[in-house]
Amino acid sequence: MFGCQPEFLQVVDIGEFDIMMSTVKDLAAEALFVSYLQPSECPSRKTLEEAITTMILRHGSDGCAAGVATEFGDHPESAVRRMAWVHTELSEVLAPRIAVLH
Repeated sequence: MFGCQPEFLQVVDIGEFDIMMSTVKDLAAEALFVSYLQPSECPSRKTLEEAITTMILRHGSDGCAAGVATEFGDHPESAVRRMAWVHTELSEVLAPRIAVLH
């Protein structure tokens, strides 16, 4: 038995993990984008997490994506600025957790 993997351990394909993390980051970005938070508020990590969770529960993934699409269609210039802010905030929020998972 030495050198053998226990049956309960599974090898996870890193490609699948990367796809899952990308999907989670995309959903978080859409949820933060449609949230009430503004860059001028300089929200804390906890505030960002609460806003993301609230928007996902309120609108679901399809509703968040639809809100992003609407804003890009109606106000593309401001939508680009907001999405840049969203990605900056998320890189700070998600980076420590991603590092822990690897």
